[in-house]
Amino acid sequence: MITSIEDILIFKTNIRTDEDRRRIQLTMDMLDGIEKWNVDLQDIDCVLRIESNKFSSAEIISIINYCGFECAELE
Repeated sequence: MITSIEDILIFKTNIRTDEDRRRIQLTMDMLDGIEKWNVDLQDIDCVLRIESNKFSSAEIISIINYCGFECAELE
């Protein structure tokens, strides 16, 4: 259960389409410790929001990069 704002990670990505989102879905859904995640395809920054108290921003960036996408933390 997410109890803190620090557990919400927000990133700018180049995940632009439903197909792109499906490309990361299996990986994201398999990761133990991610409570929820979504990509706002309508936002100009294609914002990825993740609720997790187990992963750091750097770890998420590495995972998304491994899936073939760009990812940078939004502050």
